[in-house]
Amino acid sequence: MIKKYLEILLLSASFFALTANADVVLNNESEILGKWKVTAEAAKLDGEKKKVIVEWEFLPGGVLKTIATDAGGRTNEMHISIQYKVEDGVIKKQVSPGREKFENCKVVEKDGSDMILKCPFLFYFLTKI
Repeated sequence: MIKKYLEILLLSASFFALTANADVVLNNESEILGKWKVTAEAAKLDGEKKKVIVEWEFLPGGVLKTIATDAGGRTNEMHISIQYKVEDGVIKKQVSPGREKFENCKVVEKDGSDMILKCPFLFYFLTKI
């Protein structure tokens, strides 16, 4: 009886541990539409976060407008528009304007107005504005 109880308890714990680390699967672009403030970026999810001053706006029809502010540089603001699409539960965004290469960004966490994206080289921490 106790052995059976422990097996069920262990199985339940394993299930919850696996689902806690599962990526968020997006159904369509409506789940990300609007303006987002990129508050930080990091090489690892639990690594050191670098503060950034960037705003992303996911527009209907697959345009991602980016406004980056460089407080210490020669250019105060840089505006870039790239293409994006939501396919297979992930955001596929253009690597740079004019190039046909796209990168996959998975939503690691989406809680209320906060979202964490995992792109090939960086994690992005976003807050809906």
